[in-house]
Amino acid sequence: MTFLLRILLTAVVVVFLANFLPGVTVTGYWTAIVVALVLALLNLIVKPVLVLFTLPVTILTLGLFLIVINAIIILLVDAFVDGFEVSGFWIAVLFSLLLSIFQSLFYSIAERK
Repeated sequence: MTFLLRILLTAVVVVFLANFLPGVTVTGYWTAIVVALVLALLNLIVKPVLVLFTLPVTILTLGLFLIVINAIIILLVDAFVDGFEVSGFWIAVLFSLLLSIFQSLFYSIAERK
């Protein structure tokens, strides 16, 4: 049940950020749910591999390179999901930062209840 709740909360955040950020578009709510599912799968499968391969750079930048990895994951979601578009790398960085912040807030609120 918590997985489904997290997917739905992530979809809500994706729709909110798509309406708020000028370089991100989502065509509908179902697309946002698909974006949340693909994002969860890529974070589960691809992100650990990227972190492993870029570990020296991540250590040298004191973990800040993880922001770049998150942006790459967002751009991969853009490539896989029709109806979800991110206009560029820097918008993907901003989107991933805001998505992480809102997910943390919503997940902590959901766990309390």
